[in-house]
Amino acid sequence: MAVRLNHTIVAARDRDASAGFLTEILGLPAPTRFGPFAVVQLGDTSLDFMESRGEIASQHYAFLASEQEFDEIFGRIRMLGLAYWADPYRQKRGEINSWDGGRGVYFEDPNGHLLEVITRPYGTDD
Repeated sequence: MAVRLNHTIVAARDRDASAGFLTEILGLPAPTRFGPFAVVQLGDTSLDFMESRGEIASQHYAFLASEQEFDEIFGRIRMLGLAYWADPYRQKRGEINSWDGGRGVYFEDPNGHLLEVITRPYGTDD
């Protein structure tokens, strides 16, 4: 068996609200609960949100979506009035990128984690 990422823990101020935010934006099924975690399933991998009392260090999570899914996700980002950027440095506000022949957008979750949605993996433009 090949080694695969099974899950990662995401620090959150409010695990349920944070997991719910992600599932709403990405159009995924509602999170499930497992012990102290609110679990967002993404294929074979999950993001397990856990409440943190201390300072939360911003992490980056990138999601690969189809063109249609991107349109739907980007529509929800705009509908919610979220700030978004074309770049991870947050310099190109209100724009999306077209790197490697696809589309991409960056935005923050309620904890300051930088989320990204792309339609093509980087380095695949022939």
